[in-house]
Amino acid sequence: MSVVTRFAPSPTGRLHVGNIRTALHNFLFARRHGGRFLLRIDDTDSERSTPENEASIRDDLAWLGLQPDGSVRQSDRFALYEREFERLRAAGRVYGCYETPEELDLRRKVLLGRGLPPVYERPEGENAPVPGRTPHWRFRLDHESPIAWNDLIRGEQRFDPKLLSDPVVRRADGSYLYLLPSVIDDVDLNVTHIVRGEDHVSNSAAQLQMFDALGSAPPQLAHEALLVAAEGKLSKRLGSLGVDAIRDGGLEATALLSVLARLGTSQPVGAVASLDELARDFDLGHFGRAPAHFDLHDVELVNAKLLHQLPFALVRDRLPPELSEADWLLLRDNLLHLDEAADWLPVLAGDLPAPEIEAPDKPYLAEAAEVAEVTDWGGDPWHALTGTLKERTGRKGKALFLPLRLALTGRESGPEMATLVKRIGQRRSIARLRNAAT
Repeated sequence: MSVVTRFAPSPTGRLHVGNIRTALHNFLFARRHGGRFLLRIDDTDSERSTPENEASIRDDLAWLGLQPDGSVRQSDRFALYEREFERLRAAGRVYGCYETPEELDLRRKVLLGRGLPPVYERPEGENAPVPGRTPHWRFRLDHESPIAWNDLIRGEQRFDPKLLSDPVVRRADGSYLYLLPSVIDDVDLNVTHIVRGEDHVSNSAAQLQMFDALGSAPPQLAHEALLVAAEGKLSKRLGSLGVDAIRDGGLEATALLSVLARLGTSQPVGAVASLDELARDFDLGHFGRAPAHFDLHDVELVNAKLLHQLPFALVRDRLPPELSEADWLLLRDNLLHLDEAADWLPVLAGDLPAPEIEAPDKPYLAEAAEVAEVTDWGGDPWHALTGTLKERTGRKGKALFLPLRLALTGRESGPEMATLVKRIGQRRSIARLRNAAT
C-alpha cells in the first residue's frame, strides 16, 4: 500500500503554529514511507474563505519546504459531493430535519435538565416537512455497530454510537459542513493515513461510519495531543503566531520544523538542517498523549545552533553581497538570527563611531595604536599586539583584551579576535584605536 497523507487547511486566515505542526507531521510521515503528501484547501465556507488566504497558505508551505505532491480545492468538487450525498440519501443514511436552532437548543436544555446527555433525539422515520422551512441534513449513525479503531498515537478507541448525535452534514442553505466532504475526498484521493489533533477524535468516530456507508475502508488515524503554551495553559498566542511572524522575526524555517517534529516525544530536540533528516526517524509511536508544550524560546535556541552549522552555500543568497564565505564562517557562531550578519558589516569594513571608553583605558589604547603601527599584519597581528602590550603595560585578562575589543569592534563580545582583526585590517584598526583614545 502506498502511503497518502493530506493537510486540509481552511483559507480563512494564515497558518499558525498548530497548523504547521499538523502539516509537518503529515509531510514527514509520507516522506518516511515513500508516499505522497496532498494539500486540500477546505474552502466550502464561501463567506470567510478568500483567494488571498489560499495564496498565503501556499506561500507559507513553500517557505517551510512542505511542498505538496498534489492539491485540490473543495469548491471545485461540489459535483462529487452532490453525487455521494444523493447516494447516501437513497440508502437512508442521510435524512432531512426541520427543527430551528431555537428548537434544538430548547431540546438540549430539556435533556440536560433531566440529567440526560444532550444527544439529538432521532425522530421516528423521516421528519415531516414543515411548510416554509428548508431542511438541514443529518447523517444517520448505525446504533447497532460499535465504533472502534486502533489509533496510531492514542491506542484503542471505542465509542458507543447511541451516545453520539447524528451529525449535521449539510445546512438548510445547501452548503456542506466539514465532516462528509472530508470523507468523500479521502475516499476519492485514496488517503491512507490521517494525522490531526485530538480535538477531532469524536469527529473521527462519526466519520468511520461514513466511510463504511460509502463502501470504503477508512484510513488509519492518528490523533495528536494539542499544543499548549510553555506555562501549561492553552495559549491564544499560539493561534496568532503565524508563519509571517516567525519569518519576519528572523527565524529559519528548519529551526521551527526541528522543534515541531519532536515536540511531544521523548526524543531530544536538536538543530536538523533538512526535512529528509527529520523524516528518517519520524515515528508516530514516539508521540505521547500528554499536552505538547511549545515555547518560542526553544525555537530561538535551535535557530542559533542551526546557523552555527549552516554552510555558506545555503545562506549566500540571503546575505549582503559584501559578505564572503570567510566572513560567514567568522560570524556565524555569534548569530542568533541570520539578519544579524548584516549588522557586522560596519565592523568588518566600515567606519565605527567612537565607543564609550573608561578614562584610564584611553592612554592604553593610544599606546595600542602605536604598537599596531609596527606590528606585522601578515602573520598573527592580534597575538603579536596583545603580547607586546602585556609586556609593556603589565595588563592581563579582561583589562588587556576588553578595551581593545571595544575600540576595534564597538562591542564587548563577538567573533574570535585573531581572525576578526585580520579582516578589519591594519589601517582601519589603527584608526579605530586612535579614535577611541581621544
